[in-house]
Amino acid sequence: MEKTTADLHALAGLDLAEYDRLVAALYDAAMDSRLWHIPMEQLRDLFVANYVTLILRVPDQSDAGLMIVAGNVEGEGKVTYLTYPHSSTPFINQPVDKVFTVDDLMSEKDWRESSYYQHWCGPKGVYHVMGVDIATPDSGKLRFRITRPESAPKFSVRDRALCELILPHLRRALNMHNQLDRSQSMGALYSQAIGRLSVATIVLDESGRVLQQNVIAQEILAGADGLKLVGGRLEASYPSDNRELQRLVRSAFARQGKESPPIAEAVSIARPSGQVSLVVVVESVPSLEWAESKGQPAVVVYIRDAVGKSLASTAVTKQLFNLTPAETALCLELANGLSLEEAAEVLNIRRNTARAHLRAIFSKTGVRRQTELVRIMLNSVMAVGQAEIPTQRLRGG
Repeated sequence: MEKTTADLHALAGLDLAEYDRLVAALYDAAMDSRLWHIPMEQLRDLFVANYVTLILRVPDQSDAGLMIVAGNVEGEGKVTYLTYPHSSTPFINQPVDKVFTVDDLMSEKDWRESSYYQHWCGPKGVYHVMGVDIATPDSGKLRFRITRPESAPKFSVRDRALCELILPHLRRALNMHNQLDRSQSMGALYSQAIGRLSVATIVLDESGRVLQQNVIAQEILAGADGLKLVGGRLEASYPSDNRELQRLVRSAFARQGKESPPIAEAVSIARPSGQVSLVVVVESVPSLEWAESKGQPAVVVYIRDAVGKSLASTAVTKQLFNLTPAETALCLELANGLSLEEAAEVLNIRRNTARAHLRAIFSKTGVRRQTELVRIMLNSVMAVGQAEIPTQRLRGG
């Protein structure tokens, strides 16, 4: 008969305060991968184990595998991320979510004579093994292993009950972590794509302070030509433009958190340099917060600078139209607003050479005028190809 949670608590005999600390640590680690060492060390102490291991990925032809180990592995420290070198062990193909020990699977003689024990476990002081393969809704199968040296007692009925008690929380924490990591990775990709389209993005909190800005926004604000930061807040250079900008921001704040779809409003911001005005779009960020909180994204500001250089990808441009390197370089300079003569000077080529390249480009792209070429350059998928701009990588465990 399947044990209830109350049965498991009774068998495990775990102090409720200690149980609460462990569960809280697991969910904290789910939100921040830098905190996994805390529950891993708590688990090692709880089971009086020499190692506690989470096998996140088993190796295949394209992946070296990954595991988190609590325990001093070859002097590396308490908790270490390591490659997982074993695609074949005595513990493969176990029923998911069922706790097992070595004694359930083989005799002591077979265990001692197995190549896995002789080459991997024995030399590292691993003899008693308890584990469970964890099935997560969206992240596949993960493997949890707890080990002790031969001098320690075997894993008991109490140890099994304790493992079963922790299992649901460990499963949820791991699945939460993978979902958040996936969401952050997608967010980083979207942010990079917007940057490659030469669109500046600025995120404001509920007080109007700037929370985030991409590379394009940093360049625009550093120039202080039309828009600038004053005391951490976004302002326009001219008072009349600033009044309209602040009105749009306040209007977006008023809509923030409402169930209706976000409404975007736009304003043209004049530049003291006399260059073409900046186009600014202000939109509220939908809120899913259940409780009042501070410092949360409330408004996003998009800025298009017609004067700024395009960040179209050289490689994608070349592949898309089958251009030579010289033709690609000319294409990109034209997309950045230079005339044919100016592009020839920047590229240090003769005007006649530039004209010959342009004729070849027209033939390959199917356009007849330079304005049409620039239009297809800026509107095609090449703008979101891998561009040569600085990016930040969000890492998850």
